[in-house]
Amino acid sequence: MTDFRARIAAAYDADAFRRESHRLMDTLSDYLARTTRAEGPVLPWAAPAVNVDRFAAAFPEAPTGDFADLITRVLSSSNHLHHPRYVGHQVTAPVPLAALCDAVSSLLNNGMAVYEMGPVSTAMERNVLRWMAARLGLPETTDGVLTSGGSLGNLTALLAARQAKAGYDAWNGGAHAGPPLTVLTAQTTHYSLARATRIMGFGEGGVTPVPVDEHFRLRPEALDAALESATRAGRKPIAVVASAGSTATGAFDPLEPVADFCERHGLWLHVDGAHGASAVLSPAHRHLVRGIDRADSVVWDAHKGLLMPALVTAVLFRDGARSFESFSQEASYIFHGDAERPWSDIALRTLECTKEMMALKVYACLAVLGTRLFSDAVTESYEQTRRFAERLSAASDFEIAVPPECNILCFRHTPAHVPAERWDALQTKLRERLVTRGDFYLVQTKLPRGVYLRVTLINPLTTDADLDALMDALRAAALR
Repeated sequence: MTDFRARIAAAYDADAFRRESHRLMDTLSDYLARTTRAEGPVLPWAAPAVNVDRFAAAFPEAPTGDFADLITRVLSSSNHLHHPRYVGHQVTAPVPLAALCDAVSSLLNNGMAVYEMGPVSTAMERNVLRWMAARLGLPETTDGVLTSGGSLGNLTALLAARQAKAGYDAWNGGAHAGPPLTVLTAQTTHYSLARATRIMGFGEGGVTPVPVDEHFRLRPEALDAALESATRAGRKPIAVVASAGSTATGAFDPLEPVADFCERHGLWLHVDGAHGASAVLSPAHRHLVRGIDRADSVVWDAHKGLLMPALVTAVLFRDGARSFESFSQEASYIFHGDAERPWSDIALRTLECTKEMMALKVYACLAVLGTRLFSDAVTESYEQTRRFAERLSAASDFEIAVPPECNILCFRHTPAHVPAERWDALQTKLRERLVTRGDFYLVQTKLPRGVYLRVTLINPLTTDADLDALMDALRAAALR
């Protein structure tokens, strides 16, 4: 046996893998236990340059056998999303079972360009999508794909909308084969919409902003004026993009009147439900997305309300045939036949060709843990946010931006000893203090009235006591 063959055999040795796996599972389990008990900081803050030095690329030529040491250093230096005081971005503390599924997916490495490369994950994906569509109330004609995040999901949906509503073949003829296009959406919509339209060649006017109300929800009565404005500017509107749980404030656009408008004007209705589509799982809160069943396309992130690791995003099309129109091209070395478009060849409908087994973790967790866990998690996160908003509103030194509709809440600390003109700077300073000390991980946003702190109560391990402690920590930091 050559030296190379011996080294390869060692790298793939099943017994060595078993030993490392057992050690890793013990390490991860201990880490999970410590983190969920809130031991240590949420984020062990270090400047970017410090971590670059900590993980320098001094790669050895020969094996060192220090995998366990490396993972210990990774765990100790990372942001701990399972810590009860992680209340930051819209990335959840995933259920541990899903992490095991990721290990299985990585070992199998069944890419999903065509069915034969991922037969099990392709079948699981189809059934997960059917389950999600049924929860949304979409018809049996619905089909779609899982893809890598809400930004790519929105792009995928808008590419199909362009093919359906542009009036010309923009995919083959190019962005200038017809009149310039635009989509109507709330002025506070997620930046991924503007990014998607620019990628498609719509340019600066590719998004026509629609005014929002005092709760940051799109105003349906303003759509007619936005449509007229876009038309006068020489643009052809093809779609309205409505938000179900906007990123900045968690606002839900009124979908029923928006759907009525789209029907009157022959426009595509896309609902960016990356964050809030999960409301359909909660009997107490599914009214927030009333009308989502009328959408032509919906984006729904499983790595938010469904407690999955990032990234798993469903893109659902009311007319399943439209799911093939986002990426209409030939690749004869993969796809065979001109007329046949089998649903089972996933790469016909996604930007990814080699795609990981995304459906495995969703399917496995729904099958093993049951759907009620996820339904209850959505309900509790929304209710917990409402309770926190009530406590903030009752305090004389805090104010909220708007009453929360879901599990996103914007608020600020307004102590009497700080003049109002310094409140913006105070929120920034308070966040920096808490995050760099590792006490809490929260974020901030800028709204028309100024800078606000922002929490997303997406971590099911966070308690009301943790949120009370957050208020106390902010008060203490403001006195320093």
